[in-house]
Amino acid sequence: MDYSILDFFKLIGSLGLFLYGMKIMSEGLQKVAGDRLRSILTVMTKNRLMGVMTGILVTALIQSSSATTVMVVSFVNAGLLSLAQSITVIMGANVGTTVTAWIISIFGFKVNISVFAIPLIGLSIPLIFSSKSKRKSWGEFIIGFAFLFMGLDFLKNSVPDIKSNPQILEFLTVYTDMGYASVFLFLLIGTILTIVVQSSSATMAITLIMCSKGWISYEIAAAMVLGENIGTTITANLAAIKANVSAKRAALGHFMFNIFGVIWLLILFYPFTSMVSWIVTEFGPGDPSALMNFVNTTDPAIVNQLSQNASKIQDQGLLPLKAEFESMQVSVSYALSLFHTIFNITNVLLMIWFVNLYVKIVTRLIPQKQNDEEFQLKYISSGMLSTGELSLLQVKKETIVYAERTQRMLAMSQSLFYEKEGSESYSKLYSRIEKYEKISDRMELEIANYLNHITANNISYGSENQIRGMFKVVDEIESIGDSCYHMARTMIRKSEAHVVFTPKIVENIEQMFKLTTQALDHMTSILAQNEMLESDLNKAYNKEDEINNFRNQLRNDNIESVKLGEYEYQAGTFYMDLISESEKLGDYVINVLEALREKRR
Repeated sequence: MDYSILDFFKLIGSLGLFLYGMKIMSEGLQKVAGDRLRSILTVMTKNRLMGVMTGILVTALIQSSSATTVMVVSFVNAGLLSLAQSITVIMGANVGTTVTAWIISIFGFKVNISVFAIPLIGLSIPLIFSSKSKRKSWGEFIIGFAFLFMGLDFLKNSVPDIKSNPQILEFLTVYTDMGYASVFLFLLIGTILTIVVQSSSATMAITLIMCSKGWISYEIAAAMVLGENIGTTITANLAAIKANVSAKRAALGHFMFNIFGVIWLLILFYPFTSMVSWIVTEFGPGDPSALMNFVNTTDPAIVNQLSQNASKIQDQGLLPLKAEFESMQVSVSYALSLFHTIFNITNVLLMIWFVNLYVKIVTRLIPQKQNDEEFQLKYISSGMLSTGELSLLQVKKETIVYAERTQRMLAMSQSLFYEKEGSESYSKLYSRIEKYEKISDRMELEIANYLNHITANNISYGSENQIRGMFKVVDEIESIGDSCYHMARTMIRKSEAHVVFTPKIVENIEQMFKLTTQALDHMTSILAQNEMLESDLNKAYNKEDEINNFRNQLRNDNIESVKLGEYEYQAGTFYMDLISESEKLGDYVINVLEALREKRR
C-alpha cells in the first residue's frame, strides 16, 4: 500500500488539529460562561433530576464531558458538592457528551463545513485581538469550531486506503467477524484509544470515519462507542489522584456508572443495535448496514473515488452513486449517534435510582483515612434559599465552621515549625496547608454569594445590618487563613535558604504562636455565642495589646541581636516575617469581633 511516513504524520496532525479545535472551542465557551458555569454546577439540591439536567446542560454547553467531570471532582474536593450530587451531575455529563457526536454526524458528513473554516477563522481574528475578554473568548470559540471541522475533514482524507490493500482487508475481516469476541475486542480498542487521546469526542470522530469508510460494520463501531464510555472515565480518575477522599469516590462512581452501563448493554447488545438500526431505517436516512454491504460488493477503486470531494471525481457518471454513498454514510453516522444517545439516556434512567447505593459502594471501597478532611459547606447550599431569618442562621453556623477551619490551619502552620525540614512529613503538611488555603478562599466566595442571594430578597433593615457585618466577618476570617498560609510560606523559604534559628528565636516564636492561638480560640468561642459581652471584647483587646507589645519588643531586640552578631541578618528577616504575620493575624481577629459588635447592634 502506498502509504508513507509523511502520510502517517498527516494523519496524526489531522487528529491533533481536531483535538486542539475541540480544546480551544471548549475553553472559549467556558470563559464566555465564566462564573455562571460554576454557579450552575453548585446550584445543586438533593433532587437527582436537577443534578442530571445540570450535567447535560453544562456538558452540551462546553462540549466536553471530561471538562465537566474534572470540574465536578474539583468541586467535590472543595466540598461544594456532595458525593451523591456529583454522581448525578456525572450521569448527566454522559448524556450531554452525545451532542458532539450529533454535531459531527450532521455537519461532518452531511455538510462540508470545512469550506467555511477559513472564513470562520477570518471572522474570529478581530475578536481574538479585541481588548475585551468576552469578545476574545467568543473568538477562541469560533476559531476552535473551525479547527475542529478542518481537522475532521483532514482526518477523513488522511486515513490509509485499506480497501485497496487485500491483505489488510483480510486481516481486518478476521477480527470483525467473530461475534461477541469481536465486540469485546473493539470495545477494548475504543477504551484504549480514548485513554490515549484523552477525548471521547475524538475517538467518536475516528469511529465514525472508520465506519463511513466501510472498514468496520455498524455493530463493531457500536462496540467501540461502548469502549469510549469506559475510556473517558480515566480523565476524572487522573484528576482525583491528588484530591481528597470525596473526590476519589466521585471519580470511582463515574467509572462504576459507566462500567455497569456497558455490562447490561453487552448482554442485550445485538437486540439493542438492531432496535437502533430499525429506528434509523424506518424514520431516518436509511439502513446503517447498507454501507458495509455496498463497500464489500463494490470495486475498491470506485469506493476510493466516491470518498473524494465531488470536484475531484473525473467520471461524472459516478456522481449519482456518490450521492447514494454519502446518504449511506449519513445513515451509519446517525445510527451510531442515536446508539450513543439512547444508551446513555437509558443508562441514566436505570442508574439514577441507585445513586445512594453507588455512594455506599464507593464509600466502602475508598474508606476515610484518619488524617483526611472532608471539606464541604455544612449548613448552606447554593440551591433554594430558606426564609430570611433562617438563611442568616445558616450563614452564622457556616461562619463558625469556617472559623474552626482557620483554627486548624493555624495549628498546622505552627506544627510545620517543628517538623524536620526536607522530610516527607514536612512536605505533606505544607501541601495540606496549601489545600486549606484554597478551601478558605472558596469558602469565603460561597458564603459571600449566599449572602448576596439573601440581599436580593425583601429583608428587614435589621437583617441588612447583619448581612453587612457578616460580609466583613467572612472577609476577615479569610485574611486569617491567608496569614496562616503566609507563615507556612515563610517557613518553606527559610528551609530553602538553609537558615537555622537560634534557641532564643525559637522561644520567642513559640511565645508569639501561643498568644495568637489564644486570640483565635477566643474569637471562635465568641462567634459560637448568641451575644457578645463587653467583657469578651475587652479580653480580646487586652490580648491584642499583648501581641502588639510583644511584637514591638521583639522587633527592637532583633535589631540589636543582628548588630551584635548573635545570628545572621537573613535569619532575622525570616524571624520578623513570622512575628509580623502573627501580629497581623491578631489584627484580623479584632476586626472580626468589631464586625460582630456592629452586626449585633
